[in-house]
Amino acid sequence: MKHVKKANRTRLMTGGAVVALGLAGFGAYSASAGGERAAAPAAVTEAARKNTASATHLTAAAATEAARAALEAAKKENQRVTVAVVDRDGNTIVTLRGDGAGPQSYESAERKAYTAVSWNAPTSVLAGRLAQAPNLKDIPGTLFLGGGVPVTAGGAPIAGIGVAGAPSGDLDEKFARAGAAALEK
Repeated sequence: MKHVKKANRTRLMTGGAVVALGLAGFGAYSASAGGERAAAPAAVTEAARKNTASATHLTAAAATEAARAALEAAKKENQRVTVAVVDRDGNTIVTLRGDGAGPQSYESAERKAYTAVSWNAPTSVLAGRLAQAPNLKDIPGTLFLGGGVPVTAGGAPIAGIGVAGAPSGDLDEKFARAGAAALEK
């Protein structure tokens, strides 16, 4: 019996050493593979293509350019507005509050931009849809007043520009369109 216990203990210790060496070898392999570009197995890249998506995003520089263009268009007509640019997910990229813009204009501009990108339509068009679907106005974060326009790439919305503070939604939308037009140059 004593002999059997010793043999089992020897096998256990030997097996543990093999596992330890195997792990040490794995760690060395992993460390050296991290420094080099290893080709991913075909199954991984195929799975990545099936399970991921790429999206076009407006850069912070482009969003700032659009906001400045909208603010300049309003300034030329002596209007005091706030301009907001949001990304595809409705997150604010940049907000510029013009001199003398009212305190309500900040949130209104963001909500108009969010609404425009959410439905990929100008908010003036969406405001007309409220007659058929009055509950749209109950969706959090939206504002169905003229002044928001989507920015698209390949027909898909990638950003929204919202302007608030002018005496009418038509003017707000005119300035938002000037911001979008600046991106096309």
